Amino acid sequence: MLVLLAFIIIFHITSAALLFVATIDNAWWVGEEFFVDVWRVCVNNTNCTELDDTMQEFSTVQAVQATMILSTILCCIAFLIFVLQLFRLKQGERFVLTSIIQLMSCLCVMVAASIYTDRRKDIHDGNPQLYALTLDGSYGYSFILAWVAFAFTFISGLMYLILRKRK
Repeated sequence: MLVLLAFIIIFHITSAALLFVATIDNAWWVGEEFFVDVWRVCVNNTNCTELDDTMQEFSTVQAVQATMILSTILCCIAFLIFVLQLFRLKQGERFVLTSIIQLMSCLCVMVAASIYTDRRKDIHDGNPQLYALTLDGSYGYSFILAWVAFAFTFISGLMYLILRKRK
């Protein structure tokens, strides 16, 4: 039982770490000479431009930013609630509250990655002054980590739903 508990804790912390890296790091769209994320566009590794409300499709970028931040916060809250429920739940009860919050985190990261997947071309085409040099890029590791975090938070949420408190 202790090994299972350690696995669940490590799995949850890994999910949170993936969400932090995917949200913060500058590699959602990458190429030879540039990096793009949901916060800024960097060309030649030195010339960085922050994304602001002067660009077209900024509301789409804000939606991705907000849902990634929300998913990270919800994942951290779910971990804290899990730790609290370890000491407060009666024997045999399920970690339903932790599961619900973790699945909400899963939903948020899925929404963010889906929006970016669907709207990336529109964002880049609508702002040629920012994205002129980023046409021949590909999805970066932060984008991939967001999808991996989706899978991890989904599996974690299901584990909490199935898990019962034992002695």
